[in-house]
Amino acid sequence: MMKDEAPYLLEWFAHHMAVGFTDILVYTNDCSDGTDDMLIRLEELGLGYHRRNDIPEGIKPQPSALNYAQEEPLVAAADWVLVFDADEFLCIKHGDGTLDGMLSEAEEKGANGIVITWRIFGSGYVEDWSRDPVTEQYLYAAPPLWNKGWGVKTLFKFDPEYWKLGIHRPKMKTKHLKDGYPDTVHWLNGSGAPMEDYFKFRGWRSIRRTLGYDWAQMNHYAVKGIDAYAIRKFRGNVNNKKDKYNADYWALQDRNEVKDDSILRHAARRAEIMEELLKDPVLNRLHFAALDRVEARLNEYKQTEAYAEMKRGLIEAGKVPINKVVAKPPQARDPAKIAALMSEVEKTTSDKPKEERRNPVADGWHDDFLPPKVKLQDNPHIDVVANHDIMIPADAAVFGPDALDQIAEGKYARRHMRFITAQLQAGDRLLNIGGEAGVVVLQALKTVPDLIAMAQHSRPDIARVTEGLARRNGLMDSSRLRVTDGPLVFATDGADEASGFLAYAKDFRPSVLRLCDRDVTPGVLVNMKLDRLRRIILPMELFCEDAPQEAYQDVLEGLGFALNEDWQDRGMLIFDRSRT
Repeated sequence: MMKDEAPYLLEWFAHHMAVGFTDILVYTNDCSDGTDDMLIRLEELGLGYHRRNDIPEGIKPQPSALNYAQEEPLVAAADWVLVFDADEFLCIKHGDGTLDGMLSEAEEKGANGIVITWRIFGSGYVEDWSRDPVTEQYLYAAPPLWNKGWGVKTLFKFDPEYWKLGIHRPKMKTKHLKDGYPDTVHWLNGSGAPMEDYFKFRGWRSIRRTLGYDWAQMNHYAVKGIDAYAIRKFRGNVNNKKDKYNADYWALQDRNEVKDDSILRHAARRAEIMEELLKDPVLNRLHFAALDRVEARLNEYKQTEAYAEMKRGLIEAGKVPINKVVAKPPQARDPAKIAALMSEVEKTTSDKPKEERRNPVADGWHDDFLPPKVKLQDNPHIDVVANHDIMIPADAAVFGPDALDQIAEGKYARRHMRFITAQLQAGDRLLNIGGEAGVVVLQALKTVPDLIAMAQHSRPDIARVTEGLARRNGLMDSSRLRVTDGPLVFATDGADEASGFLAYAKDFRPSVLRLCDRDVTPGVLVNMKLDRLRRIILPMELFCEDAPQEAYQDVLEGLGFALNEDWQDRGMLIFDRSRT
């Protein structure tokens, strides 16, 4: 559905031809910039289809267009259908970046739908208008785990007899709810994993258990740059929502925390197609006339105080931290109302045990770090916050949601950073296994004289983050700090290994061990060489059902270490070598 999208139309069209769509159908209403004329020409060239969206009184533009599409023979004849808008660009990460490859694997899995989640792309700090492609100008987005940006669009096998089209997802017609539904519906998420059954009945956005971007994401360019935003305000919005394009909307949509240029894999093919489109003299004339027209109008607007006021407001709105963004609150869940709406089929499905109807939570949600491979960004707009004596960037390309909030408030690993100085003494050799990207080690290096430290992390990408943080804080001194990575290899026969944890302990000969990795179980500690070790620090986060506190304590006491009771109430256990 489109209204006054002429400046962007050919890029949008060329991009979706590049990823493999064969039939593109657009409904327009009330166009004044030539969008409809361009679509008519594309249809004359056999490259797309255009329909007028004549809107009945009392109906909004999008539902009106969908009602027409429901009866459209072209749509009925399609094998797979996707409903989406002019500010949405499908980015396929799967395989060679084409629909054919992704849909083939989906069909091999027995799937008949893929639920594709938005990635909210912000202004990228672009202010001025440019004719450059949208997908090349705006390369900064919200973090993948930012749940305010998880609207979806559904690519699915369509049969008008069974399905009613919707903006975000189709709905099964009531008369077919007992025809094996929902078991006949096999939808995948954007990573190719099965969707939960609940989504087959209701909902328009992903949740932590259904999120996935490995196969595809829907790049949502809701605001673009400041001048482009002014142009969007000229034309209104496709659903006639009152005062939609205000500063609050900008703050919500102008998210630039993570650089994401994955869509550039489609750029070369899209550019080739667009070049071919512009060889048509009619399309060429209409395209550049639309650009000239909108630029002239923008130039007039930029001379006004209204523009200056708008720009000031947007710049301020763009400074709102992501953890302070206020989104329109969802409607409160009314269990009674939902129960009344439920069909017998849905009630039966929802009565299944949770373990049968729920997916695992998305990777990284409960962790300090996002899944591999993470990397600190070279982005001057990322806030860098003092957490004790260590400056840490609130980098959403590295840290999970909870850790980001803690960093922004100066509270990341706060307790451990606060006490590490008191747990060490001048000249100690600290071996830190796992943990919080090495920040506790860096705090110790900053405050403990003559300390020598080794910071290990089993994930090489996190070890590189530790190095980046050390450089940022002036602590990347090879005489005092060694950062290492690699798996914690363990022997099965109790013998020392040539690599891994036991090798680190043997070669580094620490006086203090801080252990944060659950792979180092109590049984592993039995084999450790203890020549110089005087103290072992175990954060409470280390303990779990498989390796409880008591198991570590039994082993360490057997090795001649005693619990230091002074630290028991401070979020960690400390064991000191017994003085006998």
